[in-house]
Amino acid sequence: MEIISIGQYDLIYNAFSFTFAAMMAATLFFWFGRSQVSDAYKTAMTVTGLVTFIAAYHYLRISQSWVESYTVMNNTVTASGIGFNDAYRYVDWFLTVPLLLVELILVMGLSRQETTSKAIRLGLLAALMVGLGYPGEIADAASGRWLWGVLAMIPFLWIVYELFVGLSRSVAQQPDSARGLVKAAIWVTVLSWSFYPVVFFAGAVGLEGTTALTVVQVGYTIADLVAKAAFGVLIFMIAVRKSEWEMGRVKTA
Repeated sequence: MEIISIGQYDLIYNAFSFTFAAMMAATLFFWFGRSQVSDAYKTAMTVTGLVTFIAAYHYLRISQSWVESYTVMNNTVTASGIGFNDAYRYVDWFLTVPLLLVELILVMGLSRQETTSKAIRLGLLAALMVGLGYPGEIADAASGRWLWGVLAMIPFLWIVYELFVGLSRSVAQQPDSARGLVKAAIWVTVLSWSFYPVVFFAGAVGLEGTTALTVVQVGYTIADLVAKAAFGVLIFMIAVRKSEWEMGRVKTA
């Protein structure tokens, strides 16, 4: 383990703590918010809350591992001899990243066949992307990080294509009140997910030691907040807008 300053230690710990609280609060908001949407979108809200719940659990485990890895005394941080288990982050991503795409598909209200086919295809691509990234994350050499990182970018770019091109017709068919939010959700997904490779390659472009450790941990944490909690709020707003639109159609029919 790298020996870090007390400032770096506190920054990373506080980021973990804040994210755990934010994810738990988001989970309650999304699950209680099911009562505000129609039956067609309750499953989407359940999945949205499940994503943040899984993330909250893993951030709890990550923060516990962080505390166990260091001993802090008299404003001095020393390694405890217990390694920091960063694998919790990849376990979380392996579960939540496919579900993020599933919740987007569910809230779009596609046909059952299209929902199933797109959810399975995008979910498998997301799982493959995370699976290819992990060997690079634990690689000792920069070359290994570059190799696995580039391989992981292939399914990522495929996902980007599916979101912007494969779903373009479905997006155009969304109600006027929700179409802009759906487009925003797609952009938030792509932009927040694009931040992960930036952090991933931080250790391969000159950043080393405690600086790289801090950038990676805080960077991934910020990306998770945007990609899960903030994205979930957009999903909730889409579900509410579409529920109101469908209710209005029923009343005027």
